[in-house]
Amino acid sequence: MTYRTLKIEVADKVAKLILNRPDKKNAMSPALHEDMTRALEDLRYDEDVAVVVITGAGNSFCAGMDLKEFFDDLKGKKPKEYDRIFRLATDWRGRTLRYFPKPTIAMVNGFCFGGAFSIVEGCDLAVAADEATFGLSEINFRMFPGGSVSKSLANIMHSRDALLYAMSGRTFDGKKASEMKFVNFSVPLAQLELETMKLAREIAAKDPAALRACKDGFRFSLEMSWEASISYTAAKEEEVAMAQNGEWLKSGIGDFVKGQYKPGLQGHEGIHR
Repeated sequence: MTYRTLKIEVADKVAKLILNRPDKKNAMSPALHEDMTRALEDLRYDEDVAVVVITGAGNSFCAGMDLKEFFDDLKGKKPKEYDRIFRLATDWRGRTLRYFPKPTIAMVNGFCFGGAFSIVEGCDLAVAADEATFGLSEINFRMFPGGSVSKSLANIMHSRDALLYAMSGRTFDGKKASEMKFVNFSVPLAQLELETMKLAREIAAKDPAALRACKDGFRFSLEMSWEASISYTAAKEEEVAMAQNGEWLKSGIGDFVKGQYKPGLQGHEGIHR
């Protein structure tokens, strides 16, 4: 798999998807949106990949949208092309990541601005470097967090935090992002890849059908009534059982009944290593 603006490295069932425009702080150009759309489609069906980790090359995660290539070169000048790229940009961050069949983790290694917030929010999990710098800079060029970003802020940030940073343009670091639960946790930059990949490998070892159901059960239940959610997850349990040929009962629960492991303290996959 080769792309103009991305690199992909696969090891231990984990794909590290790297935004690769370090000279532009990995800002999202039209080409990058096209590449991400294709890369996520490729990874969706790659049987060697169970978890996808998204990060950036160099000292940046992603500086947001490429202001020149996305706005100055397209908006108002090439309306049809702007609309096409805009749809790609919002779809892969908003819909594709959110409902991707495999777990996704944002590994925020440096600058994370504007539209990059939707990447972090769209991923299932996020780990940041303590030293990472986050910011909603749109207000600084007389705009607001539009596109998918306003929705991302509403989905994951407390209103006080979202509006403070959106209206002021102030930045915050990885420790603050963790405190606000914008990311799951932060660690020193020197430990970021080690800790993130450790988490990714831990998740990659779990049952893939159960992992997908974890995501679907959570994501769709957010939009449902209590009764509808119960009905949906009951149907989802049957789907998982069929995908596993009943193994969650035969071996998952069966091995617990035999005293071979304790689900509250360890994973079932560990007893078969």
